[in-house]
Parts: sequence; C-alpha cells; structure tokens
Amino acid sequence: MTATSSSFTRVPESEYAALERAARESLVDHAGKPDFAAIRQTPEFQRLRRRLTRFIVPAVGFFLSWYLTYVLLAAYAPGLMSRPVLGTVNLGLLLGLSQFVTTVVIMLLYGRFARRHVDPEVAALRERAGANRS
Repeated sequence: MTATSSSFTRVPESEYAALERAARESLVDHAGKPDFAAIRQTPEFQRLRRRLTRFIVPAVGFFLSWYLTYVLLAAYAPGLMSRPVLGTVNLGLLLGLSQFVTTVVIMLLYGRFARRHVDPEVAALRERAGANRS
C-alpha cells in the first residue's frame, strides 16, 4: 500500500514563509518597486475600490441633486426664494449658504470614513507591496 498525500496537508513553516515572501514579491517589479498592474488585480485593491465607490457615488449624487434643486428653485421659484425668514435674510440666501455647510459636512464625513476604513487597508496593501521599505 502506498501513502497518498492530501491537498489538506499542512505546509511546513519554512515553506509557508517562502510562499508568503513570493506572494509579496509578486507585487514588486524587477527593479524592486511596486508593480501597480499586479496590485490592481489583488482582491484587497478591488475591495478597497468598491468601498470607496460605495461612499463616493451616493455622496456625489446627493450633493449634485441638492445643488441642482437649489439652482432650479432660484431660476423657477423666485417668489419662494425671496420669502423673508429673519428680517432681510430670505430663504434663497439661507439655501445658498447651506451649500457651503453641505460641502464641509461631506468633507468631514469623507475624512472620517477614510481614516477608519480606507487608510488601514491602503497601509496593509503598501506593506504587502513593499512600498514602506526604506
């Protein structure tokens, strides 16, 4: 009777280290610099792109629709926009100033999102590609 090897055989530690080193080096070109074409194909990079898209597309969609609504109201509803709210301050002025507030809020939300979700994944990917080596 002959012994057969299983595909579930544990890889010895020395071979595991070699496999890990080979995987990291596959993201490095012949000059030792990050291979961006190989990085773009990794599951980590694809996950990072999807995560960014899931934040950016709704944020841009919200802001553009809000801005377009403001422009359309200013063009086609001047009576509504000139309605006084506080003394000489009218609704159009408040909605116009709220565009700046909306921009700052989206910027702060993106900064928080990037610090929590994007930056750690980028750091891990840079480490794997060897971009943090001196």
